[in-house]
Formats: sequence, structure tokens, C-alpha cells
Amino acid sequence: MFSWLISVIGSAAAVAACMASNFSPVETTGAGIAAFLLLSIGGGFIVRKRISKVQGELQQILERGQQQMTRKVQMFQTRPGGNIKQIQRQLEADQKILITEALIFTSRLEPFKKWSLMIGRQIATMRMQFFYQLKDFDQVDQIIASGGLFSGPVILEPMAVAMKIARQYKNGEVEKAEKTFKRHIKWARGSRGTLLYGLMSWIYMKEGDAEKARQLLIKGKDATSDETLARNCEMLSNCKEKSFSNSGLGDEWYGLCLEKPPAPKQQKVRGNARSGRMF
Repeated sequence: MFSWLISVIGSAAAVAACMASNFSPVETTGAGIAAFLLLSIGGGFIVRKRISKVQGELQQILERGQQQMTRKVQMFQTRPGGNIKQIQRQLEADQKILITEALIFTSRLEPFKKWSLMIGRQIATMRMQFFYQLKDFDQVDQIIASGGLFSGPVILEPMAVAMKIARQYKNGEVEKAEKTFKRHIKWARGSRGTLLYGLMSWIYMKEGDAEKARQLLIKGKDATSDETLARNCEMLSNCKEKSFSNSGLGDEWYGLCLEKPPAPKQQKVRGNARSGRMF
């Protein structure tokens, strides 16, 4: 990496200058270390600042797009007689345009790979999540499988872990999904583990093992105090398997693309809609 190379060169130059000036070995060594640290810290600060600026622009793009879609949903909910399927198609199209724009934007981070060892992993993580939202699962699987100390995605955050587990399940690798869950759930303390418990219990249900799902949910509800997990645990304890539902986990759950989210609902309008009389 260029930043490391510059630090080494600067340190070597400081050592050479000290030796030419007949400094003592201790003074020469100290000057070399000081130069290396100064250049490393200073260069790292500048690079991080520039990376943060680009990441901030990306975040603004996503926030603006989300706000526009939220306004469309709100307008639809307040207008009687709207076509639910039409608004769903419009939102899906808007989401695809927004995520595609964000995916292209990540290329602006590529030049920083020369300066930061970990930026490659950050780019891979973002692209994995964007491809997932676009339902381009072939690309998602390739990124997950790429690995690499400085090139593979960072699978640490609950949503990223859940995406990996979901793809393993969809690819028929239930045992691998279970291993991934067990490896990461111990680090997802409190509410951070909610999505992972919900996902793994859902997989057990799909595999026809309601008892295994119930046992997991007992741990999950105690660890997270989540109402959805507690409800599902209660339903399974009362042999009401058909009432199992992760809908209470909201957008995070539906973001895994394992189930379709419910259609947006319109607000009921009382009175004569044509005359505009409200009562």
C-alpha cells in the first residue's frame, strides 16, 4: 500500500539524515520510528477523511431515494381508490434504480485500495448488500465465496451474517447455515441477535423441525427480549405451527427476500369520497 510505502521511505530518509549528521544509534532509531509513526498517522488521517467524504455522499444518495419512496407511499395511503399493484411496481422500480446508482457509485472508492488495506473489504461488503437488494444472487454468492484477507466481504454485522445464512439455505447448505449461525450468534448480544434467531428458527420450520425451532426460540427470546420471537415460541409451544411468522421483524426480515412483504395499505376514508364530505 502507498501509505505504508511512503512511511517506510520517510523513515529511511530520517535514519539516513541522522546517520549523516553523526547522531547516536539511539537518536537515529528514535528519529526513524518517529518519522514512520508521524507519516503513518498523518497519511492515514487524510485517507480516512477522503474515504468518509465519499461514503457520506453515498449515504446521502440512499437517504434521498428512501425519502422519495416514503413520500410516494404516504401519498398512496391518503388517496382512496389507488391501485395497490401499481404502487408496488413503482416502488420496486424506484428501489432498483436507487440501488443500481449506489452500486455504480461504489467504484469511486476503488482508488483508495492503493492507500488503505481494508477498503477492499468494505467495498465488497457494500456490493454484496446492494446485489442482494437487487436479487442478483449469483453475484452475492460469488462475493461471499471470494474470501480473501483484504478482498472478501466483512461478515460481522447481523444483516450481513443473515444474508450469508439465507444464501446458504437457498443453496441447499443447511448444515453450513447452522454453523454460520452458531459461529456468529455468540457475538450478537441483546437485540443484535434478533434477526439471526428469527432467521434460523424459520429455516428449522421450513425443514420440518418445529421442536428445534422452539428450543432455539426459547434461547432467542431470553437473549433478546423480542416480542416476535416470544410470540413464535408461544405458538410452537401450543402446537400452532401455522401461526409462526417473522412479519414482526419488519423490513430487516423482508430484506432477506425469503418472503414477500405485505402490500401497503390505504387509509380508510369515511364519508362520501366524491363530494369530499368527511364526517
